[in-house]
Amino acid sequence: MGDPALSRRGFLAASAAAGLSMTALSGCGGDSDGGSSGTTTIEWWNISTTEPTKSVWAALAKKFEAQNPKVKVKIVQLENDAYKSKMTALTASGKLPDIFHTWGGGVLKQQVDAGLVEDLTDRTKPWADGLLSVAKEPYLLDEKAYGIPFDIGMIGFWYNKALFKQAGISTPPTTWSGFLDAVGKLKAKGITPLALAGKEKWPGMYYWAYLAMRTAGADALQKANDDKDFTSAEFVQAGQHLKDLVDLQPFQKGFLGAAYSTPTGQAAAVGNGKAAMELMGQWAPVVQADAGKGLEDDLGFFPFPAVEGGKGAITEVFGGGGGHALRQGAPQAAVDFLKFFASEATDLELVKKTGVLPVVPSAESAIADPNIKAVQAQLKGATGFQLYLDQAYAPALGQEVNDSVAALIAGSKSPEQVSESITKVAKEEQ
Repeated sequence: MGDPALSRRGFLAASAAAGLSMTALSGCGGDSDGGSSGTTTIEWWNISTTEPTKSVWAALAKKFEAQNPKVKVKIVQLENDAYKSKMTALTASGKLPDIFHTWGGGVLKQQVDAGLVEDLTDRTKPWADGLLSVAKEPYLLDEKAYGIPFDIGMIGFWYNKALFKQAGISTPPTTWSGFLDAVGKLKAKGITPLALAGKEKWPGMYYWAYLAMRTAGADALQKANDDKDFTSAEFVQAGQHLKDLVDLQPFQKGFLGAAYSTPTGQAAAVGNGKAAMELMGQWAPVVQADAGKGLEDDLGFFPFPAVEGGKGAITEVFGGGGGHALRQGAPQAAVDFLKFFASEATDLELVKKTGVLPVVPSAESAIADPNIKAVQAQLKGATGFQLYLDQAYAPALGQEVNDSVAALIAGSKSPEQVSESITKVAKEEQ
């Protein structure tokens, strides 16, 4: 399982670098089970800060409380980057929330290796066996379950059909050269081709990750992590392809300072018709409509294009889902909440009201949005799958991928330097 002290020291160093104080963090877990009133309070940390998901999840918590009168759910909702930073610091302190959002992968593994996460294998088996297998994969470590999924999906391009038509683009591009050509056509018509939240870094990472998959193949990203070496010609080529895109100046004005879900951010730029595309996950339509107006029937979806001569296929997808994990020693009420959240009734509500892809097979019939159906079709036909790099890899390495790719997009790092920087951190993490 590794040395818990070493794991925590690694997280402590990361949180110190983020400028987070242990004393500034709210207490989590430990005091949630029981009390003089006989009521159990469970603390639930998640990243559902946009509507309608925020309200839907709050209502589900109230529904669970109504069904379990002696349980209270305390919700803590944080934006993506703020959540990651605070969870890093909490892991260093050795005190996690009762229930917390996880993407699985390397970050969850470090938390497990530090002895901070509950093994859910036996406690959830009677009902978790019925969930989609692909959705459970990111949370399985050494064949043990440390998380329960509530969503599964992939990253792809969300585009404005009306702006494509205005630029004379009849069908979405299927090759990288075709994609660059489409960017050129949009620019020629005075249309901003792409919206990007440069301030938050993780949306830019999606481009490099997909290009690496298309040039080197899906398995290459895992092999590079295992070998601690990202300097192969294919990875440098992926960076060059991204630089070719950046050189076209395709992003909205001020993109380097733009956030993702704010009224002036990436999602709003697409949702308000001010940019033609964004590379984002299955949640994009909901956030576009919350941050902006939303495109409704003008919104379309297409998979990340193939790279000519590359080893990867257009059917290899990049993405992941959301899940919940429990702190070590979490009360039975927290397990009961996971069961409630993974039930058919809850999944149907999530699919209908928030547009997530179901993890309960019987809830699939509730998908009505044609774009969400398109995402599901891509997932079902996938010949390879790669989890988000900033979650698949150890935290420091995942952060370096985000930072280095952001530097390339900003023009301060070359494709070679990106590969070298990522490799340097990978070797340091050994």
